[in-house]
Amino acid sequence: MKEELGNPRNMGFSQMVRHLSKREDLPVKKYEDDLLQISQLRNAIVHEQVGEDFIIAEPNQWIVYRITLIESEMMRPELVLPRFKKHVTGFEQTMPLSELLQIVATKRYSQFPLYDHGRFIGLITLRGIGYWFTKESLAGNVSLHNKIAKDLIVSNEKPANYQFVSVNCPISKVESMFNNNGMLEAILITEDGQASGTLQGIIRPRDILND
Repeated sequence: MKEELGNPRNMGFSQMVRHLSKREDLPVKKYEDDLLQISQLRNAIVHEQVGEDFIIAEPNQWIVYRITLIESEMMRPELVLPRFKKHVTGFEQTMPLSELLQIVATKRYSQFPLYDHGRFIGLITLRGIGYWFTKESLAGNVSLHNKIAKDLIVSNEKPANYQFVSVNCPISKVESMFNNNGMLEAILITEDGQASGTLQGIIRPRDILND
């Protein structure tokens, strides 16, 4: 932790934990409470010895395991690949909407990265499809005639429902991204984290919650 903070001279352990818990690229926030309690345990062991043969607190096997786990995640954080590597099918924006809905029904896809001749333009999800049908039905009868996939990308000035990360992104950062953005429906993985890259995988909120 000192190395991550530039080796400060006058910063205690608890202060370092609180500073680093703000960083999305580290799993410190996830274990902040554990680290602070472990610090209190350490202080009790070192500074609050009642007598020569009596120590007010001592670590048990659970806390030893917990410390080992936290050390492993901090020193060697798990990256999004290979766990979330998968083939992701992209769709051209001009695909007829009726054809896209047929794919939903048969293949049970729930996310559709949309492209304009190789240029990423947005992410269609089941939530977005439902929103589009609701909006169309309020305006009258819903017709799929001459409708294309791009029509599902509704510009309503809301935050994007997707983000991109690189293959070297820690999973702890992905968890933080979902926690901080309730509108986020998927995180797309490319080699360098840019939308122009080839998709290497996709992460949905339930992929993280089910771990």
